[in-house]
Amino acid sequence: MTVGTRTDTQPPALRMADSHEMIRVHGARENNLKNVDVEIPKRRLTVFTGVSGSGKSSLVFDTIAAESQRLINETYSAFVQGFMQTLGRPEVDVLDGLTTAILVDQQPMGTSPRSTVGTATDAGALLRILFSRLAKPHIGSQKAFAFNVASADASGTLVVGGKKTEKGFSVVGGMCLRCEGMGSVSDIDPAQLYDDSKSLADGAITIPGWKPEGWVVQSFTESGFLDPDKSIRDYTSEELHDFLHRDPVKVKVKGINTTYEGLIARVQKSFLTKDKETLQPHIRAFVDRAVTFTTCPECDGTRLTALTRSSKIDGISIADACAMQISDLAAWIRGLDEPSVATLLTALGGTLDSFVEIGLGYLSLDRSSGTLSGGEAQRTKMIRHLGSALTDVTYVFDEPTVGLHPHDIQRMNDLLLQLRDKGNTVLVVEHKPETILIADHVVDLGPGAGTAGGEVVFEGTVEALRASDTITGRHLDDRASVKPSVRKPSGVLEVRGADTHNLRNVDVDIPLGVLTVVTGVAGSGKSSMIHGSVAGRAGVVTVDQGAIRGSRRSNPATYTGMLDPIRKAFAKANGVKPALFSANSEGACPTCKGAGVIYTDLAIMAGVATPCEECEGKRFQASVLQYRLGGRDISEVFAMPVTEAVEFFRSGEARTPAAHAVLDRLADVGLGYLSLGQPLTTLSGGERQRLKLATQMAGTGSVYILDEPTSGLHLADVEQLLGLLDRLVDSGKSVVVVEHHQAVMAHADWIIDLGPGAGHDGGKIVFEGTPADLVAARSTLTGEHLADYVGS
Repeated sequence: MTVGTRTDTQPPALRMADSHEMIRVHGARENNLKNVDVEIPKRRLTVFTGVSGSGKSSLVFDTIAAESQRLINETYSAFVQGFMQTLGRPEVDVLDGLTTAILVDQQPMGTSPRSTVGTATDAGALLRILFSRLAKPHIGSQKAFAFNVASADASGTLVVGGKKTEKGFSVVGGMCLRCEGMGSVSDIDPAQLYDDSKSLADGAITIPGWKPEGWVVQSFTESGFLDPDKSIRDYTSEELHDFLHRDPVKVKVKGINTTYEGLIARVQKSFLTKDKETLQPHIRAFVDRAVTFTTCPECDGTRLTALTRSSKIDGISIADACAMQISDLAAWIRGLDEPSVATLLTALGGTLDSFVEIGLGYLSLDRSSGTLSGGEAQRTKMIRHLGSALTDVTYVFDEPTVGLHPHDIQRMNDLLLQLRDKGNTVLVVEHKPETILIADHVVDLGPGAGTAGGEVVFEGTVEALRASDTITGRHLDDRASVKPSVRKPSGVLEVRGADTHNLRNVDVDIPLGVLTVVTGVAGSGKSSMIHGSVAGRAGVVTVDQGAIRGSRRSNPATYTGMLDPIRKAFAKANGVKPALFSANSEGACPTCKGAGVIYTDLAIMAGVATPCEECEGKRFQASVLQYRLGGRDISEVFAMPVTEAVEFFRSGEARTPAAHAVLDRLADVGLGYLSLGQPLTTLSGGERQRLKLATQMAGTGSVYILDEPTSGLHLADVEQLLGLLDRLVDSGKSVVVVEHHQAVMAHADWIIDLGPGAGHDGGKIVFEGTPADLVAARSTLTGEHLADYVGS
C-alpha cells in the first residue's frame, strides 16, 4: 500500500488518522517568505533548493522547525519553561501535521577549552565508566577519570544537616591542578602590560582600554600599596610584587569598597577566561602579543593528573585511549573481553563505530570541539541519532555535505536514506546535485534572493525539476570542463617539514600568482597544512568559515566599515556632526534607542517586538531625517539594496569613493540584493561567508586563502565565484582555495591533493600538478571523481 492509500473497509476514525500524511504550511511570511504555501510528505526525504538567500532556511528552520520546538516547549510546566529558551510563534497562518523536530545544523559546538569530541558525545562518559570498572590500580569512580572534575583531598569533620559525620573524607577528580583541565598553560609577558619608564599617573599601564582615569587603574593608584607618581622601574621588589602578583585584598577607592589584586591576575580574569575569538580585534591582537600558550608540563596536554594516568587497562590509560584515532579506539574496544561490562562495551563500540560510519573515524576523543569545521560539527551531532529507536521524527539538516569530498558524499547520502527508512521525515537544505538527486521530493525556492525570492517556484520529483525552467533545474546537470591552458606561476611559497596533526613532514611548493586548489578527503590534512604552515605569514589574508559575530544592530554597512564614510558624507553635506547619522549614537531615536523596534519581555512567553511608534521603525530622530544627501535621508540609504547603492554613491552630490569601493566588492561576491541595513542575524550561512570575503578583499595582502568558499552557494552562483577568483588572480594576487567542489578544481591552475585517506592514513601529498594531469592520471580518489565529473 502506498502512503496515504485508503480502503473503504477502514472505520472513519482510522481514515481520519491516516489522513495526516503531510506537513502543511500555509501563509508563511518569516523573513523574506511571501505567503508561502507548501505540503511536505512525511516519512520521505525532501530537499529544499534555491539560490542563497532565497528563503530555504526561513521556511525549514525559522518556520517548520521553530514551531515544532516551540510546541514541544509548551508541554513543560511554566516553571520549567522559565529556564528554557523562549521561542516566538513564526509568521505563518497555518502549520499542520508537525512532528518532533531534531535540528542537526552547522552551528559551532562549544568553544570552551574543556569541550572535546568526547565530552560532546556519549563516548567520553562511557569510556570513563569503563576505566572506573576495569583499570588497575582502581582509583575511584568515573569522576577520577574526568578532567572536568577537580581533584581534592580533605580530612576533618563534615557537617551535613546539622549532624557531624566521621573524620576523613575525600573527593577525587581527574583534573590536572596545574592547567585546571585545559591542557595548556598561559604565560603573560609583563613587558607588554606596562611601560616601566612611566608612573601609573602618567599612563604606565598600556593595556587597551585601561586609561589612567579609568576605574581599574584607579584601583592601583588609590590602593595605598603603590606610589602613583613613581616610575615602575624604580619600584622596590616588594612594590613590584604588590603591583604584579598581590593576592586579592579589600581596599577603599574614593570611598568605595573594592578588591585590589595584582596586575597579572587582573589580566587573566579580564581576557583569558573568555574565548579569544569573541574578543574585539584590538583586544585579540593584545592577547596574541602579551600571552603565550604552551602545553601543560605537568600533564603533557592530557588534562589529567598523574594518578589518573597511572590507572590502565592492558597498558592503556584513558589519556592514551582518548588520544587514539577513533577508528583505532573502536578496534581496541572490540578486543576487550570482559563479561561483567559486556553491555557497556557494546554501547561504547556502537558509538565509536558510528563515528567511523559517518566519516569521522580520523578524529580523536580529546580533539577540542571548537577546532571542528562546520561540517565536522554537524556530523558529530548526528552520532547520537544514528542508533536511536525513535521513529516518526522530523530530522532537519543544513547542508550536510559541507566539507565533504565527493568520495564522502555517498556515505552521507546513505545515512540520510537510513534515517528516512526508519520511518522518519528528513528535511535537507542543500545545493550539491549529488544529494538533490536522491530526494523523494524537491521544494525549490526563488526565483531570486532577498526581496526577489521567498516564493516556491517548484515542487515535485527530481525528474520534474530537471525538466522545469527554474534556476536549479537549468543548472542541475551543469558540468565544468578542465581549462585548456593554465597560468604560469611567478614564484613559490615554500612549506617545509609541516607536521601539524596528521601531516608527515610535508614539503611542498605552493605556486604564487595563480589559482591553487588544495583538496583531499575530509581529514586528509588540508586545513592542517594551510592553516598550520601558511596562514599567519606576512601578506597572507585568510577567509575562514568562522561565524560573523554581531548583534541585531549589526548590518552590512557597519560590518564592512562603509558606514563611516557615509556618515561623514552626510555630515559634510549638511554641516553637522557625523555622530548624528549613527543609530547607535547621538542620532538614535530616544524611544527605541535606535533599534527601530520596542522589545517587550514576557518572561516565559516569547518576547514581542513592535515597530517603534516614534520613528516608525526608521531608527533615527525626526530632526536627523531632515538632513539629506543626494535627495535621500539616512534611513532611506539603509533601506537601499547594494545594487542601487552602487549607483547612488558613484557620482553626483552623493559621490563617496570609499563607500562605493566597498559596495562594488559586495556586488562582486553576489550580495547585490542585500540592503545596507539588514541585520546580520538574518543572513544565511552563505551570505555571511561572502560578506566576510568582500571585507577581506580590501586587505593589503598578496596571498588570499579561502576555506571552502562554495559553502552555501547555489549551483548557479559557483560560476560567479570562479569569475571573482579569476579577477583576484588577474589583479596580481595569489589565491589558495581549500575546496571539494569539482567545478573549482577543474578551474584551477594548480592542484595539491592530500591523502590517500584520512587521519593516520592521510597527511601526505599524493598529487601535485595541473587539473588536466590529475584527470589523465586518475591516480587518486580526487582524480577519479574529477575525471567522472568532467566526463573524461
